[in-house]
Amino acid sequence: MSRLPRWFYSRATLEVARDLLGKVLVHRKGAFVTAGAIAEVEAYIGESDPACHAAPGPTERNAPLYGHPGHAYVYLNYGIHCLVNVVTEEQGAPAAVLIRALEPLEGVEIMRRRRAAKRVPGAAGIPDEALCRGPGNLARAMGIVLRQNREDLCGTRLYIEDRGRLVSAVVWTPRIGISVGTEHHWRAHIAGSRAVSGRQASPS
Repeated sequence: MSRLPRWFYSRATLEVARDLLGKVLVHRKGAFVTAGAIAEVEAYIGESDPACHAAPGPTERNAPLYGHPGHAYVYLNYGIHCLVNVVTEEQGAPAAVLIRALEPLEGVEIMRRRRAAKRVPGAAGIPDEALCRGPGNLARAMGIVLRQNREDLCGTRLYIEDRGRLVSAVVWTPRIGISVGTEHHWRAHIAGSRAVSGRQASPS
């Protein structure tokens, strides 16, 4: 197992997005460790991308996107769910990859308790593959919160590892849950993964 180095994130966003599939997101929170293999991602690239938070130009909220690669951009979506993004490319070039789904590997019962603690009906019976399905569920199950915005992913608490997991086939589709920028096929997922959120497509 090796933690992804800074240079991994400082590349073109679509390359990073593709290469994140199969890598393992790890969160160490006190005595608890949770981890899952990344199964689905979306890329958001620059001020010319209307779906990217950088579209209006630099603001206090989107400042992490303009920062150093290899940091987390965590924000609150609709005032309810935290979403976890990986900042990419060079400093000053605002771009990130949203992590949309994980295949749980470690701390599965911790994930389940965290989901149930939010009073989600039927959370105790959620299948393992659905615990981190969707970016809001992912952050809740992994225990990732808003104060981890700007967290260094090359650190020791929240990071991504290469555990040598092989990805057989990757599918690219339009991004989902947005109303602009849908012409870009910048959502990637592992073909056939049961953890993927939204509609799956077949490899071309």
